[in-house]
Amino acid sequence: MKTGFNILPAFLIMGILAFSCDNENESQQQHDIKGRLTGHSECKNKKAFLETIETSDTLSCVEYVYDAVNSRLLLHHINAGFNCCPGNLSCAVTMINDTILIAESEEHYLCDCDCLYDLDIEVSGVENRKYLIKFSEPYLGDQEPLVFEADLPASATGSYCVLRFQYPWGI
Repeated sequence: MKTGFNILPAFLIMGILAFSCDNENESQQQHDIKGRLTGHSECKNKKAFLETIETSDTLSCVEYVYDAVNSRLLLHHINAGFNCCPGNLSCAVTMINDTILIAESEEHYLCDCDCLYDLDIEVSGVENRKYLIKFSEPYLGDQEPLVFEADLPASATGSYCVLRFQYPWGI
């Protein structure tokens, strides 16, 4: 009889632990979205770009357009910082709960200089609702990150900017 009473508390404890793990997984649920870098500018520090710059190099901005018919979010990151010789630029896009995370990266950092680039990013599988959009940038340092809310039902287009003064911004 004592054996039965020892097993029952063990099963109860295992059940409680299993339930708490399920709640943890639900609180950080990943969703099926796909994202990719569809294009980028050349290094904007070159003379040809310096003459045609529309957005100050002290700003890092994101403009977005939501296509509800195709469940697609188009992002234009203006003045993303990378090495002057980055090789291939890319991004990884994931979503946890209501947050879309965009991690930008470069293949190489071969030159002893940095540049600003404009990036075009396409995210598919996006539902028409509110999102928090966070960019992870390789040269951000301790500057203000690009993190903003996009309320797609309220507005299918929008923009957000942050001030940047550390190199390669503000040169």
